Amino acid sequence: MKLYRLLTEDDTSAFCHKVTDALNKGWELQGDPVYAFDAKRGVMRCGQAVVKEVEGTYTPDTRLGEQ
Repeated sequence: MKLYRLLTEDDTSAFCHKVTDALNKGWELQGDPVYAFDAKRGVMRCGQAVVKEVEGTYTPDTRLGEQ
Protein backbone atom coordinates (compact mmCIF):
# COMPACT_ATOMS: atom_id res chain seq x y z
CA MET A 1 0.00 0.00 0.00
CA LYS A 2 1.09 3.56 -0.53
CA LEU A 3 1.01 5.89 2.48
CA TYR A 4 0.83 9.70 2.45
CA ARG A 5 1.74 12.24 5.11
CA LEU A 6 1.85 16.02 5.14
CA LEU A 7 4.61 17.19 7.46
CA THR A 8 4.14 20.70 8.87
CA GLU A 9 6.10 22.88 11.26
CA ASP A 10 7.18 26.45 11.86
CA ASP A 11 9.89 27.65 9.46
CA THR A 12 12.77 26.65 11.75
CA SER A 13 15.35 23.88 11.76
CA ALA A 14 12.68 21.71 13.43
CA PHE A 15 10.93 21.44 10.06
CA CYS A 16 14.14 20.33 8.35
CA HIS A 17 14.75 17.75 11.10
CA LYS A 18 11.18 16.41 10.74
CA VAL A 19 11.58 15.96 6.96
CA THR A 20 15.09 14.50 7.35
CA ASP A 21 13.80 11.98 9.90
CA ALA A 22 11.04 10.89 7.50
CA LEU A 23 13.51 10.53 4.61
CA ASN A 24 15.79 8.38 6.76
CA LYS A 25 12.81 6.14 7.58
CA GLY A 26 12.19 5.47 3.89
CA TRP A 27 9.62 8.17 3.08
CA GLU A 28 10.06 10.00 -0.26
CA LEU A 29 9.32 13.62 -1.07
CA GLN A 30 6.11 14.18 -3.03
CA GLY A 31 5.96 17.54 -4.77
CA ASP A 32 7.41 20.85 -3.69
CA PRO A 33 7.42 22.25 -0.15
CA VAL A 34 4.87 24.94 0.67
CA TYR A 35 5.14 28.01 2.89
CA ALA A 36 2.41 30.14 4.42
CA PHE A 37 2.22 32.95 6.95
CA ASP A 38 0.32 32.13 10.15
CA ALA A 39 -1.07 35.59 10.92
CA LYS A 40 -2.50 34.55 14.28
CA ARG A 41 0.92 33.45 15.55
CA GLY A 42 3.00 35.78 13.37
CA VAL A 43 5.25 33.04 11.98
CA MET A 44 5.94 31.35 8.65
CA ARG A 45 4.84 27.70 8.44
CA CYS A 46 6.25 25.00 6.15
CA GLY A 47 4.70 21.88 4.70
CA GLN A 48 6.07 18.94 2.75
CA ALA A 49 4.18 15.91 1.46
CA VAL A 50 5.90 12.54 1.73
CA VAL A 51 4.89 9.08 0.51
CA LYS A 52 6.01 5.55 1.30
CA GLU A 53 5.24 2.11 -0.12
CA VAL A 54 4.75 -0.55 2.60
CA GLU A 55 3.27 -4.01 2.98
CA GLY A 56 -0.20 -4.50 4.34
CA THR A 57 -3.66 -3.03 3.95
CA TYR A 58 -4.52 0.53 4.86
CA THR A 59 -7.08 1.22 7.58
CA PRO A 60 -7.86 4.52 9.30
CA ASP A 61 -6.08 3.08 12.36
CA THR A 62 -2.75 2.92 10.50
CA ARG A 63 -0.25 5.00 12.47
CA LEU A 64 1.52 6.81 9.65
CA GLY A 65 4.30 8.26 11.80
CA GLU A 66 5.32 4.79 12.93
CA GLN A 67 5.84 3.43 9.42
